[in-house]
This record gives sequence, C-alpha cells and structure tokens, in this order.
Amino acid sequence: MQYRTLGRTGLKVTPYCLGAMMFGAMGNPARDDSIRIIHRALDAGINFIDTADMYSHGESEEIVGAALKGRRDSVVLATKGWGAMGSDPNQQGGSRRWLTRAVEDSLRRLQTDYIDLYQIHRPSPDTDIEETLSTLTDLMRDGKIRAIGSSTFPASDIVEAHWIAERRSLARFRSEQPPYSILNRSIEREVLPACARYGMGALVWSPLAMGALTGRYRRGQQLPESARVNYFPKQMADERRLDAVEQLVRIAEQAQLSLTHMAMAFTIAHPAVTSAILGPRTMQQLDDILAGVEIALDDKVLDQIDQIVPPGTDIGALEANYNPPAVMQASLRRRPIAERAAA
Repeated sequence: MQYRTLGRTGLKVTPYCLGAMMFGAMGNPARDDSIRIIHRALDAGINFIDTADMYSHGESEEIVGAALKGRRDSVVLATKGWGAMGSDPNQQGGSRRWLTRAVEDSLRRLQTDYIDLYQIHRPSPDTDIEETLSTLTDLMRDGKIRAIGSSTFPASDIVEAHWIAERRSLARFRSEQPPYSILNRSIEREVLPACARYGMGALVWSPLAMGALTGRYRRGQQLPESARVNYFPKQMADERRLDAVEQLVRIAEQAQLSLTHMAMAFTIAHPAVTSAILGPRTMQQLDDILAGVEIALDDKVLDQIDQIVPPGTDIGALEANYNPPAVMQASLRRRPIAERAAA
C-alpha cells in the first residue's frame, strides 16, 4: 500500500486503517481469531490500527496489545478515551482526573509504553477544553502520547480547540475522526475544510455506513440478524437510505465494482481524508475489503454518486453520531414558559 501523511504529524499511514471495535465481546468474542485478523491486515501492508478503551470495556485494547507483540514499532497505534469505563461518574469525560488514569489504563492493556495517536472520543461540554488540552500536553511531555486528536467533534469545537491551543501554547489536535460515507457526507461542509485549514489528518469511521453499503441491507428484503440492526434499528431500516442503496448498487454494477469496494474507494478519494477505518468482525469481511484496496473511482462514477447523495448532505440519520446539548436538551431550545407567555 501507499502511504499518506497524517496531518502535520509527519506520521506515514496507509489509506486504510484497521478499526478494532469489533474485536471482543461486542463483536468477535474469539480472541485468537481477532488476533489472526489483525495479523492478516498487517501482513497485507496496513500499518495503522485504531481502537478505544470503551470497545468491549477494554477488551479490544487487550486483543490489539496481544496481537502487536514483536510488531509494535512497525505500527501507528491509535486509541481513544472519554467513554464511561465504570459506574463512577468521574470514570469518563475529558477531565484531567480521568484522562491521566485512562491513558495509563490504555497503556497497560495495549502492552506498550507509548500511544502514537490519542484521541478524545467525543466532546465534553461540561469540561473546559483548556483542561483537556493541558492534560494531553503534559502526557505528551511525559512521552506517553506522541500526537493527539479529536473524534466526531463539530467544526466549531475543532476551531475553538485550536484557538485555545494557540492562545495557551498547548498541544494541538492533529487529527479528527468523523463519520463519513456515501450516505453521510455532511462533514464535507465544515469539518473536512476545518481539518484542511488546520493541518489535521482525517481518519473517517463507518465508510460502509454501518454495513448499509455492503449489499446486505436491501429494499424489500428482511433485515438480517446483526448487532447493527439491534443497536441502530431506525437507521438500518430507513427507507431513504434503502432507496439510495438501490441506486448505488446499479452504479457499482455498471462500473463492474462491488458496492463495498465502491463505497470504500469513495471515502479515500476526498483530498482531506487520510485514512478510512475498516471494522471487520470476521476474516472474510477483511479479505473482501482488502481485495479492493487498489480501486480508484473515476470522475464519471463520482459524478453519478453526487447525483444520488449531493455533496455535503446526509441520507437519513446516523444514530451513532454526536448530538450537542443544544439539540438534545429541550431547556436549551425553549425559553421558560413565563417568558413565552409574556411575549
């Protein structure tokens, strides 16, 4: 595989990044099988692995750590913190108290003394971003982290983080991990331009739209039994998404491509995207994706895709996406009843 530079870090990574979310109880509970999948990806030339502490409550990191014994130095290893790792309300978020412990826990599970890219999994509106960046800066100075990034941050939060970092002489986010697929293109409006403006690499998650772009989920067919259907029932059964998939299937067939290969190639065609995260649960799924790593879409195919899903738009909701408090909390969208009545 060819290499791309991750933002301005100088790190050289492959256009496909192996995502480890499906390794462990929430995906593939067979550890030895998951390790074999990781080795297969490395043998195929992938040098970039992404996981998170909250994936199977730390088990994913443990599996990755076991798989990288003897191969750690040849891999760019990324993980994430922020998610709840216990019932204690302070075992989550972007506070100094939690992140200093979360990084130590990740290092132990990954069986390494440094993390190449440590990412904040989601924004923490209740925590000053200066505290988060200050903590990460100290961890970098201690040699435990090499670079830092954000994950699923709105463009406004990305810009604020860079403004604070410059004003306070703190480490900057060097990457962003947003959702991106043919069906979910809203990050083309502001997030990807912000990444390009600030020299951030983008490693995008769910390039196959939670499996919708594998061909398994089709209009008129019963939804297959899968974890994705259980976790995201509205998204996987969304009629607009299913209609778009039927149109995309025809484009792929005309181009003599599988829908999966076309969807993966679409994401890495964007100039602001560094890597697309593939998240196989089985060896067969990995081999299927690897078979299309050399595919590059021509302008005709990309133009046809634009006609179905216009640039900068989403088809249906992405249930795993980040929704800010301004959207989720009614009290932030509605004046008190007394003020409304007075008006």
